[in-house]
Amino acid sequence: MERYDELLSPVVRDTEVTRAARRRSTNKKVFFTPLIKRHPDVSAILSTGGKSPRYSQTPARLGNLSTNLDDSDWTNTLYLSPQQSGLVDSSFTEDVTMSAVMLKEDDPGEAASFSMFPEFLQSYLRHSSSAIFDLIEEYETICEEQVQRQTGRGLLHFVRLSFNNGFVLGGHAEENCYESDARATEILPNRQHAVVATAGNGDMEAANFIVQAPSESEKVIVENLFQRDSLVRQSQAPSESEKVIVENLFQRDSLVRQSQIVVDWLETIAKDEIGDFSDNIEFYAKSVYCGYRLSCVCMQDPDAPVRQKLPLADLDREDDIRMLKYLFTLIRAGMTEEAQRLCKRCGQAWRAATLEGWKLYHDPNISRGVELQPVEGNPHRCVWKTCCWRMAEDEQFNRYERAIYAALSGNLKQLLPVCDSWEDTVWAYFRVLVDTLVEQEICSSGTALHQLEELPREYLEANWTLERVFEELQATEKKRVLEETKEHYHVIQKFIILGDLDGLMEEFSDWLSHGKPALPSHLLRFMTHLILFFRSLGMQTKEEVSVDVLKIYIQVLVSKKYTDLIAFYVSHLPADMAIAQYSEFLECVTETDQRKHCLELAKEAGLDVAAVTKTVVENIRKRDADDFSHHDLALDSGTSEDDLRKIDVIDWLVFDPSQRAEALKQSNAIMRKFLGSKKHEAAKEVFAKIPEDSMREIYKQWEAQGMDIPLPAEDQNAIREHLCIRAYLEAHEAFNEWFKHMNSPPQKPTLSSQAKFTETVAHEMKEKEYELDCRNWKGCLEALTDDVRDRIYNVLLFVDGGWMVDVREDAEEDPERSHQMTLLRRLCLPMMAFLLHSVLHSTEQHQECLRLADIVSSEQQKLYQVFSKEELRKFLRKLRESSLLLLDKDLDPLGYEIQS
Repeated sequence: MERYDELLSPVVRDTEVTRAARRRSTNKKVFFTPLIKRHPDVSAILSTGGKSPRYSQTPARLGNLSTNLDDSDWTNTLYLSPQQSGLVDSSFTEDVTMSAVMLKEDDPGEAASFSMFPEFLQSYLRHSSSAIFDLIEEYETICEEQVQRQTGRGLLHFVRLSFNNGFVLGGHAEENCYESDARATEILPNRQHAVVATAGNGDMEAANFIVQAPSESEKVIVENLFQRDSLVRQSQAPSESEKVIVENLFQRDSLVRQSQIVVDWLETIAKDEIGDFSDNIEFYAKSVYCGYRLSCVCMQDPDAPVRQKLPLADLDREDDIRMLKYLFTLIRAGMTEEAQRLCKRCGQAWRAATLEGWKLYHDPNISRGVELQPVEGNPHRCVWKTCCWRMAEDEQFNRYERAIYAALSGNLKQLLPVCDSWEDTVWAYFRVLVDTLVEQEICSSGTALHQLEELPREYLEANWTLERVFEELQATEKKRVLEETKEHYHVIQKFIILGDLDGLMEEFSDWLSHGKPALPSHLLRFMTHLILFFRSLGMQTKEEVSVDVLKIYIQVLVSKKYTDLIAFYVSHLPADMAIAQYSEFLECVTETDQRKHCLELAKEAGLDVAAVTKTVVENIRKRDADDFSHHDLALDSGTSEDDLRKIDVIDWLVFDPSQRAEALKQSNAIMRKFLGSKKHEAAKEVFAKIPEDSMREIYKQWEAQGMDIPLPAEDQNAIREHLCIRAYLEAHEAFNEWFKHMNSPPQKPTLSSQAKFTETVAHEMKEKEYELDCRNWKGCLEALTDDVRDRIYNVLLFVDGGWMVDVREDAEEDPERSHQMTLLRRLCLPMMAFLLHSVLHSTEQHQECLRLADIVSSEQQKLYQVFSKEELRKFLRKLRESSLLLLDKDLDPLGYEIQS
C-alpha cells in the first residue's frame, strides 16, 4: 500500500522535514540543508500573516510580538482587544467599537489632540514632494503618538489607508517589495476535513500531537484516504511555481496590488487594537490547555467532538469557544503565526497545523543547478484549501472556527457572519477578492487544472471589482455596518480605495454645503491635508471644493488661535482669496510684536505682504461708509472705538520702509474722513503714526530701484495731500492755542473800600504784577496771533493750485478720493477764513480783516468757489462789522485815513 508520506517531494521528505517528522523517521538518515535567503515571497502577502514591508506599519509596542509568544513571558506582549469587531462575548467584556466611538469629535480628549494641528503642518513643511513616503510615515507616527497619549484610536484608523505608502498612486509604487518569510508545509485532509499530517522546511512542530502518539485507526484512515480519494492522489506537486505565477500577477495587476494594500491596512488597524490584555490571555490559555488535556486523555482523539459526536466538558466547551474567538481575532489582525503559537501554547498543535497550508508552492530545483535548494510552500495547497472550504461550510463547527477557515479559503458567505463592523466587513470582501484573483490566476496557468474542482463555480469564476465590493457592502442587512458606511472617515476611505478623486471632492462639497452641524475640526484637518497630499502628487482636485475646505479649516485655526499655522494654509488659496483671508485674520491682531511675527510668517509662506497689509487697512477704514457732513452740523463727539481701530491699523504699513508711500495714501484717506467729521484730534493721532522721514524714504526707495524719472503721480499727489493735511492741522492747532490764550487774560486785582494799610500795600504789588502779566499776555497774544494768521494763510494760499488740489493730473483716477478732497475744500476753507477773521477781529486788526475779501475773491486761488451763498453772505456781514468799526475810528470803510 502506498503511504501518504511517500508521496512527498524527496527534498521535503529528506532535507526539510520537521522535528516531529524526524522523530517518526528515526530509521532514516536525514541531511539538514541550511535555509538560504530566498527571492521576495509573494505567498507571504497572501496570508493574514505577511505584508509588503512598504505597506506594513507595525506599531512599536507590537514590534517584538511574534518572537515572544514562544517564550515564558509571552503573555506580557500579547493583548487581544475586547473591542475587536465584537468578537468577545458580552459576558466576558463590553462590546465597544473604538473606531465608531473615537471618530466622533465630542470625546474628552479632543482638546489635548489639538496638538496635532501644528504637528501635521511641521511634518508637511519638512518633507517635499520627493519625500512623500516619509511624510506619510510621519503623519502616521503623529497619530500613533496621539493614540498613546489618549485612550482612543482617533485618526490612526484611517491614516493607515488614506496615507498608506503608495496606495493613492494607483498601486504602482509597491512592486518588488514583497516579504520573504514563507515556510513550506504540506497538509492532507482526513474524512472530517481536519489536517492530520504536516511536513515543511522549517522547525515547526504543528503536528506533534498526531505524530507523537498516532492511533492505529488514524493511520488506517489516512492510508485509506490516499487509496480512495482521487483528489488527493491527483494533487501532486505542481510543475510550475505557484509563487512565481503570483509574483507575476502582483507585478502585472494593479487591482490585486491595491486590494492587498486594503487588506494590509485593515489588518494593521486590528493589530493596533491589540493592547494590554495579556493576563486574560494567559489565564484562558492555561485553562484551555488543561481542559483539552483532560478531554483528550478521556477521548484519545481531538476530532472526537465532530467525528464521534462526543461532547466536551462544559468548561472545556466554553474555553474552546473563547479560544476560537481569540484565534479569529489574531487572524483578523494578520497575525497568523501568533495564532499558531497560541494554539501550541494551549496544547493544540494539530490546530496550529491547519493554519499552515496557505503558503504558495515553489521548488527552485526545477530551474536551477545540481545543488538542491529548499522547497517552499505547500505543493498540495489546493487540497488544503478545499478542506478549509468544507470545514467553513460544516455547521457542526463553531461559527468562529468556520470563519477562521472561511478566511483561509476565501469563503465569503461563511466569513461575513462574524464581521460586525465596517472595517471587518471590508476586510472580508477584499481578502476574498485577493484570494479569488490569485486562485483564478493559478488555475488559468494550468498548474492547478482540475485540482480545485471541489470549490464552487461562483468562487472560481467570480468577477470582483472594487466598485462591486462597495455595492455589496451597501446591500448588507447589518444595520451597524450600514450606519458606519455613512461615517465621514469611512466615506473618505471608500473613495480613496476606489481611486475616485472627483467623487471624494463631491462628498466634501456636500458636507460643506450642509453647514450645520459644523464638521469636526479634526475631520477638516484631515480633509485639508488630504487635498494638499493629492496636490503634492500632482493630482487634480476640484478647485472650488478644495478652496472651500481650506477656508473653513483656516477659520478653525483662527478661532483656536493657531496663529503660526494660518499663513501656510492661506498660501494654498488663489492669490486674491489668500490676500483677503489673511487680511481678515490680521484685523484681529493688535499687539505690535505679534503683528510683525504674522507678517514674517506671511513672507515665509510666499504671500504678497504689501497687498495683505494694504487690504487690512482698507477693510477697517471702509467700515464707515457715511459721507461727510457740513461742519456746522458736525460735532466732535470724541474718538470712538471704531476711530481707535482706524488709527491703530496704520501701524501695519509702517513696519516695512518700502510701504511708506502706501502708508501715506491710507493715512490720508483716514484723515480725510476724520477732518470731514471735525474729529481733529483723531486726525492728529493718525498723522503722528507716520514717521517723519517718510517722504525722504519714499524718494530713497524710488531711487534704490534705479529710477531716474519723477515719482509716480499717485505717490507725488499723496505726498502733497499729506502736506496739505499737515498745514490744516497746524493751523487748527495754532487757532486752539490762540483761542485758549485769548480767553485767559490776567485778572485785574481788586481792593475793598475798607481795606487796611497792609492790604493796600499788597494790592499795589499785585497791580504791578498784573501790569507785568498784561504786557506778557499781550506779547504772547501778538505772537500767537501772528502764528495762527500765518498758518491759516498757509492753508488758504497753499502753493501750486491750492489746498487739497493735486499737482499731478496724470495719476490713476480715484473717484472716491477726488470727491472727498473737493468736499474737504468746501468744508474746511470757508471755516479757515472765518477763523482768521475771528482772530483778526478780536485783536482789532480790522483792516487786515478786509484784506480777506481780496484773498477770497482772487482769481488766482478762486476761494470764492468753495463758499456757498449762505457762507458768502455770512462772510460779507463779518466784513461789514469790521468796516463799521473802522468808521468809528474815523477811518474809511477799508481802514485808510480819510483825506479832507
